[in-house]
Amino acid sequence: MKQTSPRISIGMPIYNGERFLAEAIMSILAQTFQDFELIISDNGSTDRTEEICRAYAAKDHRIRYYRNGQNLGGAWNFNHVFELATGEYFRWACYDDICAPELLERCIRVLDRKPSVVLCYPKTVIIDEQGKFIENYPDDLALSSSTQHERYQQFHQRFRNGARCNVLFGMIRRNLLKRTPLIGSYPSSDIILLAELALLGEYHEIPEHLFFRREHPQTSRGAYLAFRNRLAWYNPAKKGQLYLTRWKCCFEHLSAIKRVPMNQDEKVRCYIQMLQWLTWNWQWLVKDLLKAVSWPFLKPLLNLESNQHRNILTLKNFLKPLR
Repeated sequence: MKQTSPRISIGMPIYNGERFLAEAIMSILAQTFQDFELIISDNGSTDRTEEICRAYAAKDHRIRYYRNGQNLGGAWNFNHVFELATGEYFRWACYDDICAPELLERCIRVLDRKPSVVLCYPKTVIIDEQGKFIENYPDDLALSSSTQHERYQQFHQRFRNGARCNVLFGMIRRNLLKRTPLIGSYPSSDIILLAELALLGEYHEIPEHLFFRREHPQTSRGAYLAFRNRLAWYNPAKKGQLYLTRWKCCFEHLSAIKRVPMNQDEKVRCYIQMLQWLTWNWQWLVKDLLKAVSWPFLKPLLNLESNQHRNILTLKNFLKPLR
């Protein structure tokens, strides 16, 4: 008997997520819409993550668990779960976030009804480590214009002064997401991806608060405050390398405009929007250039700091049995 693909694929990249993992999985299994697969990619966890995942996979055939022998970075793992997906629609899920039971049902209803929508997401609630309410976060990314340049302009206006990428955890048409380079191995690559998706179609916001995003010290942003450490979270091979974030983002935005099919007038208008982006970011672009010039002097100092930090951790581990 031929096995049919599920309507929705949910990809959960994970590394050492034992604390919140079971609650996240349970919120997915409790969905009112049941035709989905949950793909979990374990990036070489050293805690009880593997044990928890295998226990749930043994109970529910919709869960597919994969374990990598080593940590290849957050970007690789996010992209890996997508590459394993087979559904018509795709959604990323984090091991520490929670979904209301109606989330999948509400999103797929919109995507089935509106072919022009590329991404559908619900409103976001920020919760703490104990799952207690912190705030209702205004994503404000309902990009409903039928023209590409208008959606692109609205997107950049929203992210001009910084915004959380909660909508990345909305439901996306897999065939359109497949056209993009997915998550790049550099900070802010999620913003670049969302900008390209805005060129490919409309964004629709479900008016109910159905997505609960957890804030805690172990998130990628909370645990890796130093930029060089955050870069290594995306790709461990880039640890200690020079990285010019704003210039990288600039070139990736331009590449997306070139890559996405649109008429010449739309392309020109999108390029004009990037001129506006340059005026907003010129100070950061200059700082990147100054960092590049001073890098030969900065790198030895950063290496020295890393070695000192490593020595302190080694000493602490050595002293633990003596306490």
